[in-house]
Amino acid sequence: MVLRPLGDTGIEVSPLGLGTVKLGRDQQVKYPRGFRIPEDAEARELLSLAADLGINLLDTAPAYGVAEERLGRLLPGPRERWVIVSKAGEQFRDGRSFFDFSFDGIVHSVERSLRDLRSDYLDAVLIHSNGDDLAILDDSGAVDALESLKQRGLIRAHGMSSKTVAGGLAVVERLDIVMATCNTAHTEEIPVLLEARRRRKGVLVKKALQSGHDNDVASAMRFIFSQPGVGAIIIGTINPAHLRDNARIAAELLDA
Repeated sequence: MVLRPLGDTGIEVSPLGLGTVKLGRDQQVKYPRGFRIPEDAEARELLSLAADLGINLLDTAPAYGVAEERLGRLLPGPRERWVIVSKAGEQFRDGRSFFDFSFDGIVHSVERSLRDLRSDYLDAVLIHSNGDDLAILDDSGAVDALESLKQRGLIRAHGMSSKTVAGGLAVVERLDIVMATCNTAHTEEIPVLLEARRRRKGVLVKKALQSGHDNDVASAMRFIFSQPGVGAIIIGTINPAHLRDNARIAAELLDA
């Protein structure tokens, strides 16, 4: 799988990234069917398969239950082989999400992620928005915290997993990476992708398969990869067959 630049961050990513929420959390998720969190051996095999398929991009978050701690224990190969994108601002405990976008809250969250992931740096950290994108960017201290972490060398790039068009546009003006929703049923955020390309900012696409509700993977990927500036699509799966199929489809589309 040929790596692609993630904007002007200097980071190169596989066009398909593996989302890891299902490695650590099975409560309050929006998938059409329930699932069982895989055992360690199964998770390790899945991660090894991702590496074999040429995937280097992992998307994780403190809000994904024990996903980060498990990645820290189970991730195969040298740390430098992987591009790990985490998040900060949301925690998930006792079946509920809790948000803290303060300067100290973001710093402590990232420091905890580093411990759990057993790494001395993260390739990128995104603000895990609760939907109030502009207020978080303007008033919370989160942006200053990410800038400080970047200056300390703890993160290589920063951004936001945004939820609004206005928020996404503000992200690409001020930060390195935007994670936006884009799929065949949700095209409202395409202006964010256009602005990100104009500013040479990184773009990660979430909910590419509408949280598992879109089974036409080839059409979904074809649509998203035709959009401007997309660095990678994040798709979460714990099914090895699905992971193989997703990687094959992505490679076929991009090599065509």
